Amino acid sequence: MRPAPKPGILDIRPYVAGRSDAPGVNRVFKLSSNEGALGPAPAAMAAFRAGEGELGLYPEGSARALREALAKAHGLDAARVVCGNGSDELLTLLANCYAGPGDEVLFSAHGFLVYRIATLANGAIPIAVPEPDLKTDIEAMLARVSQRTRLVYIANPNNPTGSVLAGAELKRLHAGLPKAALLVIDAAYAEYVTREDYEPGAALVEAHENVVMTRTFSKIHALAGLRVGWAYCPAHVADVLNRVRGPFNVNIAAQRAALASLSDTAHIAAAMRHNEIWRAYLTQNIRRLGLACADSAGNFVLIAFPKDAGRTAGDADKFLTARGIVLRPTGAYGLPNALRITVGTEEANRLAIDVLAEFMARR
Repeated sequence: MRPAPKPGILDIRPYVAGRSDAPGVNRVFKLSSNEGALGPAPAAMAAFRAGEGELGLYPEGSARALREALAKAHGLDAARVVCGNGSDELLTLLANCYAGPGDEVLFSAHGFLVYRIATLANGAIPIAVPEPDLKTDIEAMLARVSQRTRLVYIANPNNPTGSVLAGAELKRLHAGLPKAALLVIDAAYAEYVTREDYEPGAALVEAHENVVMTRTFSKIHALAGLRVGWAYCPAHVADVLNRVRGPFNVNIAAQRAALASLSDTAHIAAAMRHNEIWRAYLTQNIRRLGLACADSAGNFVLIAFPKDAGRTAGDADKFLTARGIVLRPTGAYGLPNALRITVGTEEANRLAIDVLAEFMARR
């Protein structure tokens, strides 16, 4: 006899992060985890270093200064902002609080893996809705809604497909949900979107009692190693999250670096420009090589490979890795014949295209 986990736990396939190594290669370009190409803002680095004298102290438990800065930057109510140890923590806490055995949780078939993990961990039923043309199908999502639906996760833009929904499409989805269901808009890549019809989700949160928007400092702010995320919620949801989150879930260094990064607007603007230029470069050159590549609104591009022996995604992954270019296989996302490439530095982007060209030129 030994303790048994809750039902559903052993059905979880553990999350596997993007690789960072290439055995036998002296110099590796990690383009597997959608990290910020330009690195953290200088102000964030300075704030991180300046905080070393406080490492023996507990952080301010509610991340008050960071919440107030976020509210000012985005025109929000600071009391309805909840900070977390990355947005992953908040996405998981929402499932912990609002989904249980017999409940249904909806997400798109190629959505972020944490949605399924959090669902199963709470004994709820994951409903993965097919994505024709690699884009969330609003009508298909609504067709799967039932009285048992408790959570609907929507990544916008979506990872790993790069697809994006207009604000009007999110409104249409929300209008078809029961009032007892919570719509969670995961806007981790919001800062990279340039479409005029895009809205990250804050407006829907302001207008309704059953919408939450989550954001992160891991992407354009390039603070992935510090784990800082935040959610904007109706007041009653913020109250729930604050009851169950860890009492000091965002550490001092993370709070200070994130706060400083918000103020370094020039660096963030440079990161946005860099992404636009080099995302277009990657997309155009991948297509010139004869590979399918969908338009992306994030800081990454999804590459589809042929099924021919020697030309598959697995073959390409081995070839690229052997030359120090590490991409992200997407089999776990239901896309076994694709690789996701992060927009990296100019050097990394050019080298990745050169190596891909070499791979495609092989007989």
